[in-house]
Amino acid sequence: MKKLVEVKNLSVDYITFDGRVRAVNDVSFHIGEGEILGLAGESGCGKSTIAYSLMRLHRPPAMISEGEILFDGNDVLKMDEEELRNFRWKDTSMVFQSAMNCLNPVKTIEYQFHDIFDAHGLVESREESIEKAKELLRIVDIPTERLFDYPHQFSGGMRQRVVIAMALALKPKLLIMDEPTTALDVVVQREILQKVHQLKEEFGFSILFITHDLSLMVELCDRIGIMYSGQLVELAPSKEILSKPKHPYAFGLGDSFPTLHGELQEMKGIPGTPLDLKNVPAGCRFSPRCFKATETCRTTPPRLLGAGENRWVSCHHPLPIEGEKIEIVEEAV
Repeated sequence: MKKLVEVKNLSVDYITFDGRVRAVNDVSFHIGEGEILGLAGESGCGKSTIAYSLMRLHRPPAMISEGEILFDGNDVLKMDEEELRNFRWKDTSMVFQSAMNCLNPVKTIEYQFHDIFDAHGLVESREESIEKAKELLRIVDIPTERLFDYPHQFSGGMRQRVVIAMALALKPKLLIMDEPTTALDVVVQREILQKVHQLKEEFGFSILFITHDLSLMVELCDRIGIMYSGQLVELAPSKEILSKPKHPYAFGLGDSFPTLHGELQEMKGIPGTPLDLKNVPAGCRFSPRCFKATETCRTTPPRLLGAGENRWVSCHHPLPIEGEKIEIVEEAV
């Protein structure tokens, strides 16, 4: 599979009164053409920061301090303003967390579609813009007569589909979805994600899908990366993240979901609290909460290394292979 996006050793800092806080630390991964890659992890782990980095949307006090972001071989971090203007929405587009905040409440949907087409010089008349907008609404199953309505006249699910249609307006190669269904009920979530997958198969674009809901991600993605405190701790095919986790944090996430079939099992949370990024330990960032932590974990940072076919894990003591029993204590060592 050809690589569409390559992120190499990406680090992102936030400048605060107490000094620099590193929100993303030395993260590397790639997204193949036509692939859906998921990034999962708890709030504040750096998922959205990575998404904003891919489109160079960070504003002070955030800054990309290290690394490379290659899109089709071109370094996004070296693009000037005009190149970025052409890159955004044409090559890479984004569906943000809150659809209502992405839509102008005092402008019709038609006006906002026209704004996209006009900014990129794709139409010569308002009539042509209207026809293109209607076609996009058909793609996401919204009646074309709703084109002249205002955002408040749509339900939450319909607004989200409008935003997806806008994100696909210039036929980008990569669609970034940053927790696009968080505020929606599970039935609408399923409808929207099924539609996105159908559109991906039809148009062949790649997707970076970001959420804290690992069970939802497993159903949609080809591969999943697990983030913890600004670092990528595991990267594996989606079906193996829950069934054969290698990193203790990935195991803890999977163990937090109830099973729908089989015997009743007691769910176990992950002990402790998320790491304070202003007070990072010398060794593994997960060691204060990890049931496998040793003195090596507390003093030496692990590296992201291969752990089988198409799998990587950043852990001194990855979990046993399938068939070996994993003993878990109630509290972190």
